Amino acid sequence: MDKKISIVIPCYNEEGNISVLVDKIFSITHHLEYDFELIFIDDGSKDNTIKEIQNQCLRHINIFYVELSRNFGKDQALRAGLAVANGDAVITMDADLQHPPSLITKLVNYWEEGFEVIYTYRETNNPHVSWYQKLFSKAYYKVMNFLSSIELEEGISDFRLMDRKVLKSLNLIIEQDIFFRGIIKWVGYQQIGIPYTPDKRENGEVSYSIFRLVKLAVSSVLSFSVKPLIIATFMGVIFAFLAVLLAPYIIISYLLGYAVSGWTSLITTIVFFGGLQLFILGVISLYLSKLYLQSKHRPNYLIRKTNYLNISNDSVKF
Repeated sequence: MDKKISIVIPCYNEEGNISVLVDKIFSITHHLEYDFELIFIDDGSKDNTIKEIQNQCLRHINIFYVELSRNFGKDQALRAGLAVANGDAVITMDADLQHPPSLITKLVNYWEEGFEVIYTYRETNNPHVSWYQKLFSKAYYKVMNFLSSIELEEGISDFRLMDRKVLKSLNLIIEQDIFFRGIIKWVGYQQIGIPYTPDKRENGEVSYSIFRLVKLAVSSVLSFSVKPLIIATFMGVIFAFLAVLLAPYIIISYLLGYAVSGWTSLITTIVFFGGLQLFILGVISLYLSKLYLQSKHRPNYLIRKTNYLNISNDSVKF
């Protein structure tokens, strides 16, 4: 019996890329001795993405779609796809054609050699991003690796192949705000990373603004590290110790009758420590907010419609 590989593709406003992507993928998979299925996850697109996907389903019997009830975010769309995929291995990739389908052959070859996770990371000389995007990316991965217990290569992407046993482990993880690039490193197994140069985006616009990238950075750090809490604690201890060192000066000045001058410095000190306290409380509140959302046990996504045979239209994933 031939092995099957599922290709999970989350989509958000990608109507102009669907047909081109399908043609490119099939031109590669046609030469591989595996059964392939394509599972598109429409993450609440506002254009005609879902109609374009449905048209492709009419053309090919091995193309399926899962339409989410609204936009839940890329990682939740990936979770929806991984929950329904039943291949012996699963490939995840973006729909914007920046993940080159030609790399699928290399991913499969490494899988045949015994690797259970084959992930990709962008070459540092990517010609399709601006200088400030490169700078932000470099800073993000340095901070992430410093604060977290996992090591992420700069430019690690959601273009990867995972063995079925890895997929089963991922589906056991119940986490409200999941960060797949980190969680896949966390689960272990035999992993290997391969570099790639992204292709130019064919159609549409990049959906991630600077604000969303910063939000993603904060969320990923909170998901894999308690170091911010430890740093906040040490900051509190250090400044409390400095305050204790200042006490003898104040006492001696009082006993000798010297006026402790410096209204401006006093106000500056109050403002500084007030800001520091608010910062520490902010760090604590971010962790509490994640606990609050997790405690609600809301489903990570809701499925509006699908043509995938092994799930129903009202399936949800908690």
